[in-house]
Amino acid sequence: MAGPGWQNGSMSNSSPAADAPSVAIREATEVTDELVAAFERLIPQLSKSNPPPDRSALEFMVNSPASVVLLARDVDDTGVEGEILGSLTLALFRIPTAMRAWIEDVVVDEAARGRGVGDTLNRAALEWAREAGAKTVDLTSRPTREAANRLYQRIGFVQRETNVYRYNLD
Repeated sequence: MAGPGWQNGSMSNSSPAADAPSVAIREATEVTDELVAAFERLIPQLSKSNPPPDRSALEFMVNSPASVVLLARDVDDTGVEGEILGSLTLALFRIPTAMRAWIEDVVVDEAARGRGVGDTLNRAALEWAREAGAKTVDLTSRPTREAANRLYQRIGFVQRETNVYRYNLD
């Protein structure tokens, strides 16, 4: 599924910061050694309590019709794409009242933070969800992730008055 501005499952944006890299947003369509290594590097920066997904879990995510794994890649001045700077998973699901979307596990490499990568990833996910017909996009963020919370508010996310419940199945 590709939305406006998307060609072959990608979107390129330049971040607004003067020293920011150009960033290409790509849908992960196959699991490579590079993708596995990127998640091994990125997920510990997001969560100390959950291990990175292994190759099998990544294959399930990449091949699932219910999730889109978006990758942010650095792009140099000549247009050559470099390393994976961050990732985001967009879950899309139909419920009786509408198509819904949920952003999960947004992570940008510590070395690339503050350069617009998270903004570009999130805006790409919003466009993807819009094109998929979603009426809303939800996400959660721990209060301690202050920069992330400021980003979400700057993009236009509004904090909801709701109770979020969790039932642990482990």
